[in-house]
Amino acid sequence: MFIRLTPVVALALLSGCTLINGKENHQQTLTAIQAVETNLISQITTLGSQVEQQSEYIQNLEQQVDDLQGKTLELQSETLAKISAHQHKSITPVIRPVSAPPTHGVVLGAIERVTIDSIKQTFDARVDTGAATSSLNAVDIKHFERNGKKWVRFHLSDDKTPMDDSNWIEAPVLKFVKIRQSTNDEVERRAVIELWVKVGKIHEKSQFTLADRSQMNHPVLLGREFIKDIAVVDVSKKFVQSEAQ
Repeated sequence: MFIRLTPVVALALLSGCTLINGKENHQQTLTAIQAVETNLISQITTLGSQVEQQSEYIQNLEQQVDDLQGKTLELQSETLAKISAHQHKSITPVIRPVSAPPTHGVVLGAIERVTIDSIKQTFDARVDTGAATSSLNAVDIKHFERNGKKWVRFHLSDDKTPMDDSNWIEAPVLKFVKIRQSTNDEVERRAVIELWVKVGKIHEKSQFTLADRSQMNHPVLLGREFIKDIAVVDVSKKFVQSEAQ
């Protein structure tokens, strides 16, 4: 009897062991799963914290970028303002005091009588504000040297005054100018001198170019260099400072 029951008992014992081992394995599996879950939760928490930190870092970088952009715009504005101010300063015309009106209130007509001091003779002169320099109708021009300097001798011709040894005009040459003729391409070299002349109340030393004015009506031309700061011109009048002859 005992011998027959032994396999049954053995089987029961084995079944009990299997149940016990199954519970232990199940518990181990649950424990492992819980450990994995805990680990995953920990990792997720860590990742979440890192994401949050990265988000704050990104926000901080964005703020820094905004600050830099703001400073860049300010610098650009300041630079443009300085450039604009510099350009404005460089292109702003310099305001110079206007020349004071003639203190003696001298008015010249379009034609006046001019006396040449060196020969004590008087000639008609055209007063021309359109011409920069003054000129004389010089004829019989002779160049020579005196004390190592260039001089010139000539007659001032008006087709009325006799020209002789008594009215030679002599003066040192200040310079030579080149004049291109309007009728051709030829360039003429002309001497420039200084003479004391008198027009009414005006007594001035002025520069004159020696020119061929034989085709002009007046042997003397008074330009702007002579007129400026000492007189005004009324082109509607003639011989304001002198009498016609």
